Amino acid sequence: MSSSPRNKMSDGQDGIGLRTAAFPQLSLRERKKAKTRAAIQKEALRLFKERGYAATTVEQIAAAAEVSPSTFFRYFPTKEDVVIFDVTDAQMMDEFLAQPAEVKAAEALRRAIHTVYATQTPEEWARDIERQDLMRQVPELFARVSMQLVSSIDGVCQMLAERTGLAEDDVAVRAWGGALIGAVLSVYMSRGTTSGQKMLDLMDDVLAQLEHEMPF
Repeated sequence: MSSSPRNKMSDGQDGIGLRTAAFPQLSLRERKKAKTRAAIQKEALRLFKERGYAATTVEQIAAAAEVSPSTFFRYFPTKEDVVIFDVTDAQMMDEFLAQPAEVKAAEALRRAIHTVYATQTPEEWARDIERQDLMRQVPELFARVSMQLVSSIDGVCQMLAERTGLAEDDVAVRAWGGALIGAVLSVYMSRGTTSGQKMLDLMDDVLAQLEHEMPF
């Protein structure tokens, strides 16, 4: 890979819930960019719901968001990226790393998820559920998510290494990094998560299973 997991997390280009800049830290220019990115994604999800993913073009999304197609591609390299992008990603990473060292990793992740999602509005909750539905239902999106598992595991292993002082390629770090990503993905891909609260409840249950087994 050409860049480290942390670099990938900070550029806001792609990921399964582990990439984007934390909004409070953005400059005015970056806030405007974040607002434009959010507007494009919002209109894209609306059009996908109305017309279907395959039938919606980048040109239609750009027109609905009142930007040019070239602007769309500055924010999202492909139509797939506009669905996969998660605005909460780096905030989640920051919250995870901020948890006390004595808290086990599964519990630290659970707390981070609750902290981040506590700031979400009902509209944002609904939009996130729509994203998860699309990633389950559209084959090319599901394939893209599956392909990105390795980079997502790398990112979590980096966070575990920072918390524990172990190396990123330590066997235990790799094993439990993969387990954490698998747990989160199992919730995101579950057809039972039809609401934000159900998703949080299921996430709690799944991570609780790991917490008792993890060595750190």
